[in-house]
Amino acid sequence: MVFSSLTFLVFFLPIFLFAYFAVPETNIKIRNFVLLIFSLFFYSAGEPIWFVLILFSASMDCIIGMFMEKCRGTPLAKVLLVISLCSSLGLLILFKYTEFLLGLVGISVAFAPVLPIGISFYTFQTMSYSIDLYRGKIKAQRNPVAFLTFVAMFPQLVAGPIIIYSDIEERLTNRKTTRKMISDGITRFAMGLGKKVIFANHAGAVASELLGAPYLSTLGVWLGSIMFAFQIYFDFSGYSDMAIGLAKVLGFEFKENFNYPYIAKSVTDFWRRWHISLGRFFRDYLYIPLGGNRKRAIFNIVFVWMATGFWHGASLNFIIWGLYFGVALLIEKYLLRDFMEKWPSFIRHVYLLFIVVFGWLVFYFVDLMQLTVASARFFGMGGYLWDYRAFELLLGNIWILPILAIFSTEKPMQIWQQLRHRFPASEAILNMSILGASFVMLIGQTFTPFIYFRF
Repeated sequence: MVFSSLTFLVFFLPIFLFAYFAVPETNIKIRNFVLLIFSLFFYSAGEPIWFVLILFSASMDCIIGMFMEKCRGTPLAKVLLVISLCSSLGLLILFKYTEFLLGLVGISVAFAPVLPIGISFYTFQTMSYSIDLYRGKIKAQRNPVAFLTFVAMFPQLVAGPIIIYSDIEERLTNRKTTRKMISDGITRFAMGLGKKVIFANHAGAVASELLGAPYLSTLGVWLGSIMFAFQIYFDFSGYSDMAIGLAKVLGFEFKENFNYPYIAKSVTDFWRRWHISLGRFFRDYLYIPLGGNRKRAIFNIVFVWMATGFWHGASLNFIIWGLYFGVALLIEKYLLRDFMEKWPSFIRHVYLLFIVVFGWLVFYFVDLMQLTVASARFFGMGGYLWDYRAFELLLGNIWILPILAIFSTEKPMQIWQQLRHRFPASEAILNMSILGASFVMLIGQTFTPFIYFRF
């Protein structure tokens, strides 16, 4: 089940909200139980078997955490931490990377495990809990329902953002939902739905046709790469908006996951704005423990970015993609930093977009042969510079490209904030308009899951 489906919007969400708010706000334990049951149902609708896996993984970390707290500061605590991390990473490797790793040594697998939805996200959440508990930053959660709610909460379960336990620890046992939180949450959800259904799905259809064509032209690869860049931004940030909005309705405050990354003027700034929760995880739980900027900074950056790429998928193109951005960051840090400060703002922005758009091309093609051909076309080498279908799609979408570009900046939100302040009724009008348009478009569209579901 996905947020951008009529099943979720018409049936699941209304029934859940009725059951959730039927429980008095003072009885958080029952509200957590309702949220957990509906979350497991939500997950099992897409993974009828693997919801057992998330229960096992979360229950194991919850139990280990309680013992770890009792023996904190002793060698046994470190042993328990290693057991927790190995079990979590072991399950992730088993289901996500087994076929790829065996393939590297020439072993073909007749049967490969199906990748459970969201395993990359909830694995990192439970790992952060165990590490923070070992460090003494948090207290062990002794209520299993509350802990399972943290791990399996459906707004963020399948595609993030990655929630750190300390961010919502207090709200698991004591939270209130105000009218403003509900109003803001509904608006945030509606905007995220609009990003996905109105923008991302259209951009994705164009990108798939162009980048999936049997014969690629330079124009087709460029237009397809740009459309994919818009698709993945509106798709993933739209999901994050919906997750943050739903969480706010339920009384939780999730941290922002995107901050208009396409307005950045350096690769460094871009990755401060894109998938913020993942960057935070790798910074706090991998980069800094490795030594950060204090020692072996170059090695640490390369290793972390290789891990970042590998987290996205069990394929060489993702590792190449991660290393590509790792090298770009190193070049900025050690070679271009002083020069870039002298560049005009426009040139810095164009430079960033060029780096990012080509990066998304690497991200898109899992097949390395296809990636090689597409990369050559991207730089005008081999094949034709244009083809009739690419030119036709360019003319057909010439009007929507500026719209996609404008809505990937902060300007529409700034205008909306001013409008809402002057005309409070405009919020309801906007929400109804976006929801209505999304409903109409969903009726006529085929199933289009979020891109990050497969990660």
